[in-house]
Amino acid sequence: MPKRTYITEEENAMPGPKPMEDRLTLLFCANASGDFKVKPLLVYHSENPRAFRKCQVQKSQLSVMWRCNSKAWVTRILFIEWINEVFGPAVKKYLLEKNLPLKALLVMDNAPAHPPDLEDDLLEEFEFIKVKFLPSNVTPILQPMDQQVISNFKKLYTKALFQQCFEVTEGTNLTLREFWNNHFHIMNCLKIIDQAWNGVTKRTLNSAWRKLWPDCVPGHDMEGLAHKQEPPVVNEIVSLGKAMGLEVDEDDIQELVEEHGQELTTDELMDLHREQQQEVMEESSSTEEEQQQKKAEESLTSSEISEMCKMWETVQSFVEKHHLNKTVAVRAMNLFNDNAMSHFCEILKRRQKQASLDRFLVEVARKEKDSTEPVDSGDSVS
Repeated sequence: MPKRTYITEEENAMPGPKPMEDRLTLLFCANASGDFKVKPLLVYHSENPRAFRKCQVQKSQLSVMWRCNSKAWVTRILFIEWINEVFGPAVKKYLLEKNLPLKALLVMDNAPAHPPDLEDDLLEEFEFIKVKFLPSNVTPILQPMDQQVISNFKKLYTKALFQQCFEVTEGTNLTLREFWNNHFHIMNCLKIIDQAWNGVTKRTLNSAWRKLWPDCVPGHDMEGLAHKQEPPVVNEIVSLGKAMGLEVDEDDIQELVEEHGQELTTDELMDLHREQQQEVMEESSSTEEEQQQKKAEESLTSSEISEMCKMWETVQSFVEKHHLNKTVAVRAMNLFNDNAMSHFCEILKRRQKQASLDRFLVEVARKEKDSTEPVDSGDSVS
């Protein structure tokens, strides 16, 4: 949301986690003709957000390449993965379908996540791709994605976001804040990203090369005809905002569009790398704990657990019958039951379910065997 809308101002004044501070990083890429967009790389702070589990999302089917780290930032490792798993295969497929020679030039800035020796990290089948880095500090001037492509995407994203907020709050009793805090999640965001990226036109993508490679832009030497204005998306955003009672104007939207997160420094990238290594170590430690727990469970027999559960039931009955303060007694027993006994009860339930399944499978196998055995049709001898 733009910074000066009331929902943002009020949230900034509230303590605790702020959904609006949730962030992600997108990496965009397209060709100079404007007829080919590469699947974007998206980096988030969570590998499996709650909304993914709820919606049973398969990340391989998303319209973006999904990756994560604690700062939601593109690192060298993630960038190389995107190059070899997404960019390379997509470019090769495009060139073959167009009957073009296998030659491609990747032009990009020299951000810390973009390794200077990137060509050495390309898989052998993508050696036809050459890499060219733009000079330092010229990104806003020359880089095609910075010539209205990213800003156009942001406007289309904001328009779609406002449209969804308007439609939901208009047709229900939800307030905008309730919708934003409780019902807008990463899956909504992904759908809007896909919609906005698809909405970036071929003309916008091609015109973005005007400063870096003017000859590839038709009519580049004809002033006034070279680049038609895009539809007034900002006006539509402002109108939607006002329809929802938001105090928003064109300057707010422009500020939102021009706002870029600062790139991480080399030190910050190193810190991020150490964090990821720590996560790997913690995951390994967690696996060891699970193995130890499994061994501990296997050392107990089902009869031992059953006997212990019966004794616990006896203790509960005695306490409930003779304790002077039944409320205190029940509370204490529930606490012990939840924190200790439930663990053993779960083990017993799992084993009982497995035993029932095993008996069922054995019975099925026995019946199949009986049905396939040959029947003796010879004469009987008395």
